[in-house]
Amino acid sequence: MPKIAYVQMKVTAGHPDLNTEKILYFIDEARAQGADIVIFPEFSTQGQMLSEGAWDQETFQNDCQHYIGTIIAASQDIFVICDDSDDIFEDYIIAKDGELVDTEDLPWKIEFAFDDWDFSGDADFCVRFHSAPFSLDKNFPAEEINCPMIRVGAVGVQNSGKNVYTFDGNSAVFNSRGKIVQAIKPFEEQMNIIDLDRIDKLPELDLPEESEVEKIYRALNFGVKNFLEQIGLNKVVIGASGGIDSAVAAALYVDVFGAENVVLVNMPSVFNSATTKNLSEQLARNLGCKYLVVPIQESVDWTVKQLEGVGISVSSFVRENIQARDRSSRILAAIAASIGGVFTCNANKAESTVGYATLYGDSAGFLSALADLWKFQVYALARHFNEKIFCREVIPQGIIDIVPSAELSNAQNVDEGKGDPLKYPYHDYLFRAFVEHDLTPEDILTLYDNGTLEDELGIEAGLVEKYFPSAYDFTSDLERWWKQFTGMGVAKRIQSPPILAVTDRPYGARHESQNGCYFTQGYFNLKAKLLGGTVHD
Repeated sequence: MPKIAYVQMKVTAGHPDLNTEKILYFIDEARAQGADIVIFPEFSTQGQMLSEGAWDQETFQNDCQHYIGTIIAASQDIFVICDDSDDIFEDYIIAKDGELVDTEDLPWKIEFAFDDWDFSGDADFCVRFHSAPFSLDKNFPAEEINCPMIRVGAVGVQNSGKNVYTFDGNSAVFNSRGKIVQAIKPFEEQMNIIDLDRIDKLPELDLPEESEVEKIYRALNFGVKNFLEQIGLNKVVIGASGGIDSAVAAALYVDVFGAENVVLVNMPSVFNSATTKNLSEQLARNLGCKYLVVPIQESVDWTVKQLEGVGISVSSFVRENIQARDRSSRILAAIAASIGGVFTCNANKAESTVGYATLYGDSAGFLSALADLWKFQVYALARHFNEKIFCREVIPQGIIDIVPSAELSNAQNVDEGKGDPLKYPYHDYLFRAFVEHDLTPEDILTLYDNGTLEDELGIEAGLVEKYFPSAYDFTSDLERWWKQFTGMGVAKRIQSPPILAVTDRPYGARHESQNGCYFTQGYFNLKAKLLGGTVHD
């Protein structure tokens, strides 16, 4: 029976030269260790997420085929199983001694599948090419397939332009009962070798269970590090407001690149409290980052004066947006350019859902590393950084405890307990129902009407009544945020920075159209029933 090498390889999309260099290295390693077969991940030569034009560029595809030929030529004294880049042969190739080999001519019966369990089990062993990116939603059920199986996946970072995806590999060997007997650690590039006839004799692995926050941390750390390496940058500028999102972003980037490569900038206006300014300074001191204070009130006032000088009336709401844009488009962008770096977008998924951000202001940046996380996950990550990663309080407890606030007006005075209009312990779960479970206001109101809303959405018991004493209060809030989610929120998301994905439903992964807000007839009927009004026509 064969000795099988399987390679969890770091794949760089769009660079068949770099990938082939690694493939050749692992072929040599496998041969040197006496392997009869070496198996590589799907899309291992050119990557999975390519620009659309690359598929149509004849010269690029010719290059890919050149490298496939190089891999085939390297298959001396070993069977090499690898993808063929563009399906000129089939979904994969098998080569031996510089020649292609048909599956029927192999000395063993092998079944192949791609991201599913479509096996008959009537084989010596099965190979499952796993090409899906990391996701918190991913689940691999154990299934008996009556023969050993080897699952092979890639690691690395690839992007669709709008989203950045991490690949964790999940390469493993399963016995005939569907239980894991050998595995490669997630996000690590490694080759393992196993004797086929030993697979069903090995003890089953008791892999440690990871918490959600541990998975999030590993994916973000790996994704940020590798994405910036790909674009050739490692200096980061972060607007430090004294809030939780910017604090977690700061801890993340310091963890990845070191404090010497991270600059924190506090940009106070007259609305920023001494509390948050002090917390920002404390954060920078705890992390050891360079810390700059660049007040914006003078430039904001000057902008308002200029506009009023040409007859434009500037409302208090517009003044809020001027502050946010002045911080990002003027100060952070200029500092980042001056030090040869980039500045971050610190948005979370709740804010992105309803467009609670200023276009070209705090919605700007090179990457939204936290934008696939709900607010409660951001808080969990803050505690994880303190307790497990830095093992000390780098994110001040005051930042974790303070009410979330943009501090753009007196109505958001944190010292008076005032903050964002979002009640995150409730809205996180409402918005998640919109985004990740495709629930509509009619669905939400049905759950509210039958008293199962908190149970179904995972909301803390009693919060709905606490926040919304009457059905009128509840429906008013629901309609407000549904209008934002399907209205201005879409326009802002379309123009937002790339998101580092950790779920199957990051913004940007699915097509969104600016079609305006819509409520179903069923919603209006339910609303009329609850409020005692008339049915909407």
